[in-house]
Amino acid sequence: MTLTDSEVKYIEGILKREMNELEEGMLDVMFSEHCSYKSSRPILKLFPTEGENIVLGPGDDAGLVSITDEYALAVGMESHNHPSAIEPYGGAGTGIGGILRDIISMGAMPIALLDSLRFGPLEDQKSRYLFEHVVEGISDYGNRVGVPTVAGEIEFDESFRTNPLVNVLCAGLVKKDEIVMAVAPNIGDVFLLMGGTTGRDGIHGVTFASEELTSNSETEDRPAVQVADPFTKKRVLEASLEILEKIDCSGVKDLGGGGLTCCVSELVDKSGNGAVVDLRAIPLREEGMTPYEIMLSESQERMIFVINPKDVELAQAICDKHEIPSAVIGEVTDGNHMVVKDFDAEVELQTLCDVPTILLADPPSLDREMREPAKPTDLVEVVDGPIDESLIKVLSSPNIASKEWVYKQYDHEVQTRTVVKPGDDAAVLQIDDETAVAITADSNTIHTKLSPYDGGAGSVAEAIRNVVSMGAKPYAVVDCLNFGNPENPEILWQFKECIKGMSDIAEKFEAPVISGNVSFYNETEGIKINPTPAVGVIGVEKLSNIRTLPFKNEGDKIIIIGKTYDEVEGSEYHRAVHSLEQGDAPKIRIDDELASANTILDLIENDGDYVKFLEGEDELAITATHDVSAGGIAIALSEMAMSGKLGCEVDISKVPAEEGISDNNLLFSESHARFIITVSADKADEIIDSIDVDAAIIGEVKGDSLVIKKDDETIVELAVADLDDAYHGVIEKYMA
Repeated sequence: MTLTDSEVKYIEGILKREMNELEEGMLDVMFSEHCSYKSSRPILKLFPTEGENIVLGPGDDAGLVSITDEYALAVGMESHNHPSAIEPYGGAGTGIGGILRDIISMGAMPIALLDSLRFGPLEDQKSRYLFEHVVEGISDYGNRVGVPTVAGEIEFDESFRTNPLVNVLCAGLVKKDEIVMAVAPNIGDVFLLMGGTTGRDGIHGVTFASEELTSNSETEDRPAVQVADPFTKKRVLEASLEILEKIDCSGVKDLGGGGLTCCVSELVDKSGNGAVVDLRAIPLREEGMTPYEIMLSESQERMIFVINPKDVELAQAICDKHEIPSAVIGEVTDGNHMVVKDFDAEVELQTLCDVPTILLADPPSLDREMREPAKPTDLVEVVDGPIDESLIKVLSSPNIASKEWVYKQYDHEVQTRTVVKPGDDAAVLQIDDETAVAITADSNTIHTKLSPYDGGAGSVAEAIRNVVSMGAKPYAVVDCLNFGNPENPEILWQFKECIKGMSDIAEKFEAPVISGNVSFYNETEGIKINPTPAVGVIGVEKLSNIRTLPFKNEGDKIIIIGKTYDEVEGSEYHRAVHSLEQGDAPKIRIDDELASANTILDLIENDGDYVKFLEGEDELAITATHDVSAGGIAIALSEMAMSGKLGCEVDISKVPAEEGISDNNLLFSESHARFIITVSADKADEIIDSIDVDAAIIGEVKGDSLVIKKDDETIVELAVADLDDAYHGVIEKYMA
């Protein structure tokens, strides 16, 4: 049990009696960190949550952002970290299943999955095992359900050796007049439970997720991991959408963490109503299940529809057609109590649980202590080696190298919406004949570890730059916040500073945070993860504005936008070449970030039609765009060259940069607010004259080598084929 003595005293003070065993189990689940957000809730209030394009902010199963006059996009992001550490295939699969149900619960058809993953070093056999089976779980589940996995990001670092992170983002399309919410507003409506049957798997899953892992977790906590069933999920998805099409449902909610206890109590509490649940009406998968097990089970693929009794026959006929069980398990009542009854028992034994819904659905938050940790002062002096050797080493770092081994296992073509596929700055999906959405997932864990404010803000800024690079205006942010034990004052300080940074950048871009998840206790016996604010950004654009990162044409001029500072600490260069994570992260300069992004969007908006360009009917001035982030300018240029199979020649003396910066640090600095674009030679002078932020023409696309000069001296000359050899096949060698 995770209830503290003070929480027990608080609960029994409200009940004015002791809890029975079932009530204690239900309240234990709902007071867990995973369900109650008791440590994070006061800090999450810092996020901006409303805006011009926002239909619904945090508080439901997913957020909603307007993308056309007719359609909204439902977007959510969830973690399944602890289960994936214990059972990687099933843990990842049930993570996908849970976020898909969240999107379906809004009345939306899921159209895209993205994942944000963290593992220990690939040299470690256990880390390779977790990596292989998490990817397999994501692939099998998404592919079988028929939802494309279109983008993501992966990091390998020592801090995740015992605590892998599996964060999943899902987006779904819904007509604005068909949106449903997780509410139960009408007294007399009934709860129709449909989907998978209820078994003993996943009991205490949320309390397991609200505690640190131990060396014994793999055996002791395995029963808390749910069992994935993608084939049932496919039927549940189809049946759910048909029910929503044919029946006017008052509310819908999926059964995730906390099972029936969480789902029913939150449905009625939002509407100020109560609920009666008939324990014996619930379809069970196993014999002899106790009330405790039934109400706490987190068996997968279950949904509750709140409907008028007159619609039950039709709803159950739809479920029968799709071959999934369904049952009316209770009703919405007057008052504000959740009552669980066994209607087969004698009258005096019928009531098994009777507690105020607010006690379950809205436990009190905690005002925990926060303390800034001492900054290490014993920094290692870095001696830079030859830049070309360092470049090859950074390119071949698993954190930079090609992730084809992963995304080739995913079906990113299903549903035929994917316009820009994995491997670019963001995925782009077509919505209608004119509109597309760009979606990405990003995080910088080392930056957040070294400087939580700048790391949090920088993670949002990088995700924004990725959708801007595709030609899309950022509309909304979702997140999955992965940190250590919040009972540690230094961890909670780190968390708050990160949220402050994320909030400031989201507010500046008028891209509110509309949905998210907090995952604490990512520690194993004192070994903490690097703090990981996984960030998803949704951008909207005209199809004609889509841009991609590959070099396109010999002779195109290369322009860098934004200023480079001497900020190489916390970089992939430091980690890959010198095995260091030290110093201060690059500073976020919010005004510069906004100015650079708006410059890119303005240039693209005023350019030609990319669709006609692809068909050979028009000529674009802006031919490629790419943000500068992990690995700095050197890696950004290399990626553009490799993906376009064209070389380039640049002069770094022309790069707008901080005075006195070394050539090495200029090329590997991870300063924010920077983009590299290519433009047609005849428009280059006109374009550079129109830009009113730090920018310069630094070279041109040419030949088959990456040539980096300073004035007339060649610093780096590497064939694109050699870059390819360093960049491709890295993960494949480890996983062979």
